[in-house]
Amino acid sequence: MTLRRFRSRAALIAAAMMSMPIMVSPMTATPAQAFIVFDPSNYAQNVLTAARTLQQITNQITSLQNQAQMLINQARNLANLPFSALQQIQQSVQKTQQLISQARNIAFNVQQIDQMFRQKYGSISLSATDQQLVSDARSRWQNTVGGLQDALRIQAGVVGNIDSNRTQMSTLVTQSQSATGSLQAAQAGNQLLALQSQQLSDLVALISANGRAGALTEAERAAAAEQGREQRRRFLAPGSGYQPGSARMFSNGN
Repeated sequence: MTLRRFRSRAALIAAAMMSMPIMVSPMTATPAQAFIVFDPSNYAQNVLTAARTLQQITNQITSLQNQAQMLINQARNLANLPFSALQQIQQSVQKTQQLISQARNIAFNVQQIDQMFRQKYGSISLSATDQQLVSDARSRWQNTVGGLQDALRIQAGVVGNIDSNRTQMSTLVTQSQSATGSLQAAQAGNQLLALQSQQLSDLVALISANGRAGALTEAERAAAAEQGREQRRRFLAPGSGYQPGSARMFSNGN
């Protein structure tokens, strides 16, 4: 029932009560005639009753309006956010994961790293042939180059995600600011946190790739130094065919 109908009904009740017949009080016991007497107290009581009834109806209308507004607010608070950036965020994470899984030679795997270091970066075997030493050195060089390339590829992938992240961030902030209820605002905030987590994942991947490339470079350098000492020992060992002697840098013309 609308506010106008409530007020119309209240007005009709008040008018009906005000138009009630005036109380008649006989002044005398004369059977031939009677006098109509106006009772102010009774009239005032009727008006007061009508006013109180109208006030009660008005209060009921106000209460119904407040309840309706409360239901509207609850509906707004329970409304879902009409935008979701989850798919785009997952796609960005998958791109970075694919780049990590495509790591060359030495993957981001603890067992594979341990096995490769035992074979290629451990102590140089005294019984290894010169050809084997050269092959191991070349393998270590390829690992280092592959690590540097992987780091560059992951860097390129992370940079490629920046533009997508910027668009999603702008959209989510706009959705949060225009949210009609607490649920929409909370959902927009959760998606912003998910976007931030994706960016942190990219940062972790980038740092890991750069650290891997640096570690392979240092490992190759250490193994090269160890191999150099072994090759020098073999070169100077008795019976190796090398005979040290004096060398003349300049001739006196004789």
